[in-house]
This record gives sequence, C-alpha cells and structure tokens, in this order.
Amino acid sequence: MAEQAYEPRLKTEYKARIRKAMRDKFGYTNEMQIPKLEKIVINMGVGEAVADSKKIQSAMTDLGKIAGQKPVPTKARNSIATFKLREGMTVGTKVTLRQDRMYEFLDRLITIALPRVKDFRGLKPTSFDGRGNYAMGLKEHIVFPEINYDQIDQIWGMDIIITTTAKTDEEARELLRNFQFPFTA
Repeated sequence: MAEQAYEPRLKTEYKARIRKAMRDKFGYTNEMQIPKLEKIVINMGVGEAVADSKKIQSAMTDLGKIAGQKPVPTKARNSIATFKLREGMTVGTKVTLRQDRMYEFLDRLITIALPRVKDFRGLKPTSFDGRGNYAMGLKEHIVFPEINYDQIDQIWGMDIIITTTAKTDEEARELLRNFQFPFTA
C-alpha cells in the first residue's frame, strides 16, 4: 500500500474550490489564466543591528522558526552617516517561501497569527501594488505560535509580501478573499 503524499490544507482547497470560483467569477478560458500564489516574502528590518550585531542573530533565529526555512541577512545598499550606517552592513533578514511552505505559512498567518493581533479589525483591502501583489506589516512577531514569549529578547516587526500571478488588483483581491483573508469591508 503506497502512502499518500502530504499536501497543505490551503493548497488542496485552492485546487478543489478556489480555482473553480475564480474561473466562474472572471470567465477565464484557459486554466493557466487563473491567478495563483507565486511566493511569500517575509522581511524583518533590524535597525538596532548597527549598534549590536547579536540582535540580527536573534531576529534570524526567530524568523527561521516562523518560516520553517533558513533566512538570509539583508545588507545596506548605501551609507547613511546620520544613522551610523555603512554600505554592506547587515540591517535585516528575509526569507522567500514557495510551494508547500508558502501554503503552510499562509494557513498559520490567517488562522492563528492574525486573530492574535491586539485590536485587529481586518486587513486593508487597498494595500495592493497595481500588479496583483499584496503587502502587509505586523508590529509584533510574537503572534506566531512558534515563538515562545519567555525566550525572546526583543519584539520585532515584519513585512509580509504576497506575490500572485494575477494581472489586476481586483483579481488578486478576489483570490486572497477566497483564501479567507480577513479584509475590512
């Protein structure tokens, strides 16, 4: 008896329900026209890393736990004297999620992390870039269940960019709405 390969819940839901709903709403004639999620980029800016290099290690460890994948450090592109920042210094960390890890992260973000955000009223439905990509920010990374509150030394903010293959913001908004994104009315 062959074991069935594991598939994330949202990926299964996309194949079973969301593709059909998108085709019905927008009248796509070709399967390849139906928008899908391409990647999710999670970015943590660590401004304090200029003074203390241990903070970047702490942020990378936490981001690695959240994403389930090893993050890469981001470097400063140019020098800014007022911030004591030199070109090439590590100022943050990021990770790019694709395929199954992307769906797993999205599931945890929608069902666990966002409901834990203090005074959460929903996501702005206007944070699209004009090409079907959605960007959002979280003030605290401790809303993710992978982070143990007692073991962190500092609370970090993070940016989450969801890249889709949608051509317009309307298509991308509908795609994310089908993934149960909690947009405000």
